[in-house]
Amino acid sequence: MDAIILQILNGLDKGSAYALIALGLTLIFGTLGVVNFAHGALFMIGAFCAVTLNRLLTLSHQVVDETRTDFLGNPLKVDVPYMHDLFGEATGAAIIDWSVPLAILFSIPVMIAVGVIMERGLIKHFYRRPHADQILVTFGLAIVLQEIIKQIFGANPIPTPAPDAFTGSFDFGVLLGFDPNAIIYPYWRLVYFAFAALIIGAVFAFLQFTTFGMVVRAGMADRETVGLLGINIDRRFTIMFGLAAAVAGLAGVMYAPINSPNYHMGMDFLVLSFVVVVVGGMGSLPGAVAAGFLLGILESFASMNEIKQILPGIDQIIIYLVAIIILLTRPRGLMGRKGVMED
Repeated sequence: MDAIILQILNGLDKGSAYALIALGLTLIFGTLGVVNFAHGALFMIGAFCAVTLNRLLTLSHQVVDETRTDFLGNPLKVDVPYMHDLFGEATGAAIIDWSVPLAILFSIPVMIAVGVIMERGLIKHFYRRPHADQILVTFGLAIVLQEIIKQIFGANPIPTPAPDAFTGSFDFGVLLGFDPNAIIYPYWRLVYFAFAALIIGAVFAFLQFTTFGMVVRAGMADRETVGLLGINIDRRFTIMFGLAAAVAGLAGVMYAPINSPNYHMGMDFLVLSFVVVVVGGMGSLPGAVAAGFLLGILESFASMNEIKQILPGIDQIIIYLVAIIILLTRPRGLMGRKGVMED
């Protein structure tokens, strides 16, 4: 039982990332009708927002420390972060320690700006083009963004630590009545799941309970009719592209302590997230979220040693097998609308 609960937790952790990326993909497809293969790059850029802020906060200068000497007896030069000079040693150290959560505030305007520039500068010219053209141009854009990140930050993964308060593990087993240390799970992964649930809930609430969201949902259902009512639906859809980029970026920011940011992490998540979108149903927001968590849990269980001994390599293909089975039995996906992507 403890192994099952641990795999469910692992699945919810993976599923959180899949669901957040798939949610942004579905927002873009549902509003603009664009198959955006550059969305994984937005996840990567979000992760590197966390890296960038951490580097900015740790900028330092050298000072002579009279209390410390080298082997010759000369005073040592030590690096002192500018944050210590500005806010004091204790506060400055705390700001640096919490650089990843602070990167949330840093990444939101950056990701919205990147999303709007992408939509206005390139993607708007492909609205009425075939989906194959959209895939080619956005995939090319993803490669360009990936190479830019590689050129700036290098090819090696960059460790980005979580705050010290969340570096330990939570004894989940004791909470459920198991023996101590039976189910140990990292705090930050639990934080990531809670953060993902908060973002997903905020997106659904925004679309359901605000006038802006109501217009967007109406535009997703019948764009031409909304336009005839005198509403500038194109501008609203541009804003939605920016918000979808922000969701992907936030997913990347908070995932940075779990998986050290590297230039190809966007591609790693992109293919799986597209499978999630297709399984959930193209254009279906609830389907994208449900499929993300479902496939995350299935992938986690497939990675168990007991399962891999019976079916070697099943953890590498389980998501694709499930996708094939669902699409053969229900071509529009779990919650897809009739007619979407069927032409």
